[in-house]
Amino acid sequence: YEEYNRHFSRSKGLIRRFQQIDIPEPSVEETKNILRQLRPRYEEYHGVKYDDEAIDFAVEASAKHVNDRFLPDKAIDLIDEAGAAMEIEEHPVKVGKKEIADVLAKTCKVDALSVASDDDYQRLETLSSRMLAQIYGQDEAIRQVVEAVQMSRAGLLDDNKPLASLLFVGPTGVGKTEVARVLAHELGISLIRFDMSEYTEKHTVAKLIGSPAGYVGYEDGGLLTDAIRKSPNSVLLLDEIEKAHQDIYNILLQVMDYARLTDNKGRHADFRNVILIMTSNAGAQFASQSAVGFNSTVSRGEAMMRQVKKTFKPEFLNRLSASVVFHDMDRTMASLILQKKLRELEAKLEAKNVKMTLSPDVTEYLLKEGFTAEYGARELDRVIARQLKPLLMREILFGSMKNGGHLSIVMRDGSISVE
Repeated sequence: YEEYNRHFSRSKGLIRRFQQIDIPEPSVEETKNILRQLRPRYEEYHGVKYDDEAIDFAVEASAKHVNDRFLPDKAIDLIDEAGAAMEIEEHPVKVGKKEIADVLAKTCKVDALSVASDDDYQRLETLSSRMLAQIYGQDEAIRQVVEAVQMSRAGLLDDNKPLASLLFVGPTGVGKTEVARVLAHELGISLIRFDMSEYTEKHTVAKLIGSPAGYVGYEDGGLLTDAIRKSPNSVLLLDEIEKAHQDIYNILLQVMDYARLTDNKGRHADFRNVILIMTSNAGAQFASQSAVGFNSTVSRGEAMMRQVKKTFKPEFLNRLSASVVFHDMDRTMASLILQKKLRELEAKLEAKNVKMTLSPDVTEYLLKEGFTAEYGARELDRVIARQLKPLLMREILFGSMKNGGHLSIVMRDGSISVE
């Protein structure tokens, strides 16, 4: 249609002599009938057999996950590629739902299990427990996130909106970004992250959808729209959203309402299969004021949400699936996070054939030095990097652990030492 407008419609003589006939995209049911008529030709060409379930699934899955083309072409491409893949097998068999899903997983970066297998329901059922095993102390936040994902997979949400639009609110270092990373990993989809501190000016926000014609960067396209077109099934993380220029909220209103975004060249990015997560520290500094006074009944979460409502406009908050409040880190949470970080360090040492054992007083010392509700888990990282890793580095590079071995970390004279 763009070529018609550009070349054909400009000629009055051609328009007068030729009648314009619009051919709309066929429906899903019409496409299924088209593919059943084409099935014998593709079976003969590839030497395979397509069952009815494969035909129906190819049409339905392509309509849902392939966004930049139209039916019936994108459904035909699926069965054609699946047939070609089976043709090179030694003993080609029937092309079924699984084979179509494998092709879709490669072309659209969709986890095959989440598309075709009943195992996906088991994965969704255990998603909460698997995330709780990796994120500590944020049970209510994880419950809301998992519930939003499960609702979308159950088909109970609007088909023309993102799978979920979530705002994570809480102090620094309590796991807001980590929840998004773990969610993407557990769902088997990619994580697209934008740090909003890079988009504090009006002209930098324009880079997300592409610079206007005549401006620097017009040929580069939009950073956000290109990323979504490349990975239409993903978790989109907009970190520290309150630091971005106000224009970002106008862009996100359209995304949260219609799951579409148009770049500077008129190309559409489809957000229907995107989980949109935004993080914010807004209101975290006011949470400590919630318990001031003898008769105060305002919780820390309510205090943060009050400030969030002052920071963000009502039309923005009204389009969110949920606003998730993250709690401050307590000592129990800090202990669990420390154990996790020490396990990650031990895994790195095992790659160098080094085994590390920490005495209980060393663990207690690291916890005492690294626990602070103000800075969250990042202070634990700094304590480990400042007091433990330099000792390991010297032993591995210049000491007795060049070829591997066993290290015992103990407390001696109030400081950490190696035995």
